[in-house]
Amino acid sequence: MNVLQVAQRMLEKYPLCDNCLGRQFALLGHGVQNEDRGRTIKLALAFEAHALALSKGKQGMKVLKVLATNGFSDIAREIASRLGEHIDAEDVPKECFLCEGKLGLRDDLAEKALDILQEYEYSSFLAGMDFPLKIAEREDEFRAEFGVSYGESLRKEFTRTVGKRIAEQSGKDVDFKRPDVVVLIEPFSSNVRLQVNPLFIAGRYKKLVRSIPQSKWYCSECRGKGCAKCNWTGKMYSESVQEIVEKPLLEATNGAGASFHASGREDIDARMLGSGRPFVIEIASPKKRFLDLEKIEEAVNVFGTDKVMVSGLKFANRDVVRKLKGDESKQKEYRVSIEFEKRITKEDMHFLEKNLTNVMIKQKTPIRVLHRRADMMREKYIYEVGVKKLSLQKAEMTLRCQGGLYVKELVTGDEGRTVPSVSELLKNRAKPLELDVLNIIMDD
Repeated sequence: MNVLQVAQRMLEKYPLCDNCLGRQFALLGHGVQNEDRGRTIKLALAFEAHALALSKGKQGMKVLKVLATNGFSDIAREIASRLGEHIDAEDVPKECFLCEGKLGLRDDLAEKALDILQEYEYSSFLAGMDFPLKIAEREDEFRAEFGVSYGESLRKEFTRTVGKRIAEQSGKDVDFKRPDVVVLIEPFSSNVRLQVNPLFIAGRYKKLVRSIPQSKWYCSECRGKGCAKCNWTGKMYSESVQEIVEKPLLEATNGAGASFHASGREDIDARMLGSGRPFVIEIASPKKRFLDLEKIEEAVNVFGTDKVMVSGLKFANRDVVRKLKGDESKQKEYRVSIEFEKRITKEDMHFLEKNLTNVMIKQKTPIRVLHRRADMMREKYIYEVGVKKLSLQKAEMTLRCQGGLYVKELVTGDEGRTVPSVSELLKNRAKPLELDVLNIIMDD
């Protein structure tokens, strides 16, 4: 391939700025910017054309005219003028065939992005370009027409150069995998917008009362809009673990909203004790990321006094969320107080311990949650059970089991949907009174 010959053919047919000509040969040579590469190619063609014009006349002048018009070359126009050929400004195309002059706006677009970014705290970013389909198709056809195999696409040059400018001016790193912020630029409309990626904060929470749900519980009647049933709040419960935890975090981050992810959930009437339940809160579009998590932890615990406490707050990522959602191997410890229909004995307690320790429990989806969960059979393992008698008809059972076991149904039997159960084993109808989650055993 003769670079100068190919470049001349390109310019004879299409007007090309220095950048767009140079990037057709971007993989040739190192440490040279496309603009310099294109300018050098045009200069070399102008030298050759000048020599040709001096010796043979017409052919050299023809090339000089091409360079002065389609090549936007002031040098070629000056040479032609000195040789007696005047080229009118009207003969020069208004814009480059490929970039339509938009490459000249790169610095302006970078500055526009930097102005918008000033509202946000971030450690890393990624620049992305959104091009009209016709621009990409035009470039593909051009590259196919001239057999371009050493070039760089317009999208890549925009992304690389604008990203470099933002990095230099902001002092932030480019991250191709997990940037805090993605700068989305539309060069052909000069529109710049941000995609601010979520901030993930992990920790553990304890729920000290039995009257609040884990997450926002929207009214079943109005679905959050507000109605007489929910006293126009849109919610069935005035507060939740999620709302108590997220309020100080939203205030600290100036985020647009939050999602709450936890390792399972306890019933509204169950407490979460021990070291707490692992959770991750996902803050959408945070403007502040550089947080003092110890102060935020303190703020959450003051806001949730006597109701919810958090501990061990730390920055996380989406991988931690996936682990929370997918870890069925974790173990849980529970304590449940039980009331029986008939009197119980110490021997009954020993019998339960023996027949529920190291046992696989088969549970169909409980009747109470069938409206929101698929009806299926689950098998959950119980590792250890301890039972003590409290009164003639009351007992307390502690157990360590596989995550996902429905403990209330383990007590009642759920009309035969859980086997074995406390009620079935003792042939004595039992019901749970109070349930506490004592521990969740998993790697944080």
